[in-house]
Amino acid sequence: MGLTVGIDIGGTKIAGGVVDEKGNILSTARRESPATDSQAIESAVQDVVDELRGSYDIEGVGVGAAGFVDVKRATVLFAPNLAWRDEHLKRDLEDRLGLPVVIENDANAAAWGEFTFGAGADVDDFMLVTVGTGVGGGIVLNGELHRGAFGVAAEIGHIRMVPGGLICGCGNRGCWEQYASGSALVRETRELAAQGSLIAKSLLDRAGGNVEDITGPLITEAARDGDAFAAEQLEALGRWLGEGIATLTAVLDPAVVVIGGGVSEAGDLLLDPIRAHFRSNLTGRNYRPTLQIRQAVLGNRAGVIGAADLARRP
Repeated sequence: MGLTVGIDIGGTKIAGGVVDEKGNILSTARRESPATDSQAIESAVQDVVDELRGSYDIEGVGVGAAGFVDVKRATVLFAPNLAWRDEHLKRDLEDRLGLPVVIENDANAAAWGEFTFGAGADVDDFMLVTVGTGVGGGIVLNGELHRGAFGVAAEIGHIRMVPGGLICGCGNRGCWEQYASGSALVRETRELAAQGSLIAKSLLDRAGGNVEDITGPLITEAARDGDAFAAEQLEALGRWLGEGIATLTAVLDPAVVVIGGGVSEAGDLLLDPIRAHFRSNLTGRNYRPTLQIRQAVLGNRAGVIGAADLARRP
């Protein structure tokens, strides 16, 4: 198959790109995501595809959707931030576009992009951990995307780390993403800064004295500039991530774990503590090969690239 379109549907935007067989994005288009109207979402996807195929001969479309996608890669069973409940998205889009369509979970699509053309391209067993508003990810085993019996595997942000812990948006308590996400980083940093600690003063000054203006990028910027308090917050986040990755490794045994999402832009300020806490918590750590933990290389393009490539593998 030649050129395909990858679509990444999120709660605020719909991004699309024409992608060749080497993972190069040749052209892009974007629309706002009408998250509360399923028909409007489909119309926006159609607009993006129509714009892109105005200049290219497109042979298929892959869609990364933020939600549970069934094992046939056709129906969105549930989406927490979009108006989809048992939505027959493959059928509806194929009717609109007249092209073959593959539907996949957005994190799975991003994982496939990094595995095929990014930081995991040299291995067969791979896991992507995305650290942003929540914690997401995707798993590749023996060169195949692992989707589970019902299509909803790899919801790694919802493994329970703290029994009876913080309430999660999924309805459970103590989920990993409540402690290891960008949202957790900002929440914890703001709480400590609001207590008036002297070590937090420099970061608070950067935020103009307003605790609510402390953001993830601000914390990273301060840590890069040598702010000890900001560096400590990234260290704490790295501990949660390292421990969780060690737990998942005991089950999956991947060769490479790639850290993606917005918080991964902190680079070694985050990756070094992840690696350290991973090693200190890995089962049988002195008697087994150790996987590599790498930073993602495709950034926010991974979902579009991965979805487009999956359209070649119906």
